[in-house]
Amino acid sequence: MKNYVESLRELIGTRMLYLPGVRAIITNGGGEVLLQMRTDVGLWGLPSGSCELGETALETLYREVAEETSLEVLEAEPMSLYSGPGQSVQYPNGDWIQCFSVCFIVRKWKGTPQVDGVEGSELKFFPTDNLPENLVELHRRTLQDFSNHDGKFRLLE
Repeated sequence: MKNYVESLRELIGTRMLYLPGVRAIITNGGGEVLLQMRTDVGLWGLPSGSCELGETALETLYREVAEETSLEVLEAEPMSLYSGPGQSVQYPNGDWIQCFSVCFIVRKWKGTPQVDGVEGSELKFFPTDNLPENLVELHRRTLQDFSNHDGKFRLLE
């Protein structure tokens, strides 16, 4: 069965889609964050994805993290909401999106990180002060916000 975005793409082609979604900052006991090498853009990025019809942001977080990392989220803290034209991205296949993303911090999870081989080709924990250069720019900004996070939920662009 096709997901919501695939169904829309059949109708509108590569034109801009406004997509609600989530980003997951998954940390380990050493203060590192889990990144995946994304197969769509060839860059490191946070586990993330778009909401399906009928799904809450939290349900999307659980599903996307499980799909992309094989981890089960036990607890998630909402950190920020990203929206606005600065959240626009064009993918190598020509598709345009503008994100409306809730970012969650996931400190409690269970399982062993395993790459899905579809959306990601590698998973690795990185220290926040030594992130890879080839990082999705929107996610770089999200990780900078995480480094400065004071426990308050923020509305960001």
